[in-house]
Amino acid sequence: MKRGEVWLVNLNPSRGTEPGKVRPVLVIQSDGLNDQQHPSTVILPLSTRLADDPAAAPLRLRLPARERLESDSEILLDQVRALDNRRFLEGPLTHLTPAELAQVDRRLRAVLGMP
Repeated sequence: MKRGEVWLVNLNPSRGTEPGKVRPVLVIQSDGLNDQQHPSTVILPLSTRLADDPAAAPLRLRLPARERLESDSEILLDQVRALDNRRFLEGPLTHLTPAELAQVDRRLRAVLGMP
C-alpha cells in the first residue's frame, strides 16, 4: 500500500458514528511506515452518500469516479482511523493526484487543528 491510494476494506463491525461495511478508504499513512510492513495503516474512509450541504465541505472532499473507483465518492476527513492490515481486501482502486492529496493534507490539518 502507498500513501494516496484508494483500497477496498472491511470496516465491520462499526461502533456509534463510525462508518461500517465494506467500502473504499484512502491510505494517508506515510510510505516510510508502509514500506516497513507496519501491521496497521492510517486511513480516511470514503462514502458514496454525497453531501450537498455547504457546511459539510470542510469535512468532505469530493473524489470523482475513475479507474476501479466505480462511484463518485467523498473522503470523510473527520473519520481518521488506523486499521489492521487484515481488513484490506482489494486495491489499489485508484490513486489521488498530487493536487488532490495536497487538498486532503490541508483539510486534514484543519480538522486536527494543526498549522
